[in-house]
Amino acid sequence: MGTVLIVDDSATERSIITSCLQQVGINVSIAISGEEALEKIEQSRPDVIVLDIVLPGRSGFEICRQLKGEENTNKIPIILCSTKGTEMDKFWGMKQGADAYISKPIDQEQLVNKVKELIAN
Repeated sequence: MGTVLIVDDSATERSIITSCLQQVGINVSIAISGEEALEKIEQSRPDVIVLDIVLPGRSGFEICRQLKGEENTNKIPIILCSTKGTEMDKFWGMKQGADAYISKPIDQEQLVNKVKELIAN
């Protein structure tokens, strides 16, 4: 059905997101930092990226802005997924180029539906 790169430094969050996506037949790859995510994207382009904001090293906002600013990665849909769930956080995330913003704890059905929608586009 497609491949999603999950970028999150929390093992618990990675596990939750991975299992809910795999249950509907979506392939998953994992990175625990923005730098690792950039390396994985170089090797194999995912259909969608689920990106935490609070990461070791560079923030998800920075990674999103970089990916959306580069010609070879700017078409990959990005879902920011974070405990930072205020309207200002969501506004700022969308300003960085994110295609969607989902607050944690995630609503698994909402995440699956958004991923499917972005893969289909």
